[in-house]
Amino acid sequence: MNSGLPAGWTIEHLRALSGDPSAAPLSFDRLVVVETAGQDDYELLQPDVILAFHELCLVRDDGEWFMGQLDADGSVICWASYGSDLAGAIRSL
Repeated sequence: MNSGLPAGWTIEHLRALSGDPSAAPLSFDRLVVVETAGQDDYELLQPDVILAFHELCLVRDDGEWFMGQLDADGSVICWASYGSDLAGAIRSL
């Protein structure tokens, strides 16, 4: 069950590192944006991985991990990039 996970990751490793037994990859059929400081508009992201940790998400776009919140309508609003290291981004949850 590694579908939707980054190469080399298993769902078990993802859940163990995050401490979230319900962590899971999400489908791409949702709006994913990042807020840009000082601007009223959002930047549209084109993620190749979306990982959910309760109401928080990590979204990979162009090799960078963005953290955001999963809204009730299924969209993800991100607020910052946490770099290219997934393990480091997970530790920031």
